[in-house]
Amino acid sequence: MKEFRLEELEAQRLVHDGAYLQFLRERHMSVGLYALDRGTADTQQPHKQDEVYFVVSGRGAITVGNETTAVARGSIVYVPAGVPHKFHHIAEDLRVMVVFAPPES
Repeated sequence: MKEFRLEELEAQRLVHDGAYLQFLRERHMSVGLYALDRGTADTQQPHKQDEVYFVVSGRGAITVGNETTAVARGSIVYVPAGVPHKFHHIAEDLRVMVVFAPPES
């Protein structure tokens, strides 16, 4: 079993000075913590893997392809591989768990 705590992951992410911290990588998936502070631009590009975003905290919006929706704590968004997507209008610092399948390369 592997077990993680959000506050410890956030501390590790800050030490590595990045918006994204991959904290689990297995044969068929990887999982990370993505952080976008209020007013920050999301610069990610489409990925080769399917993704699931689970919003742990914060508030904003996400556009996937040509669809836009508001997100907040508890929101879950699926993004198919290769589809352009961005978080935006971040009103409260976002902390998002990201699951890639297969693992992010």
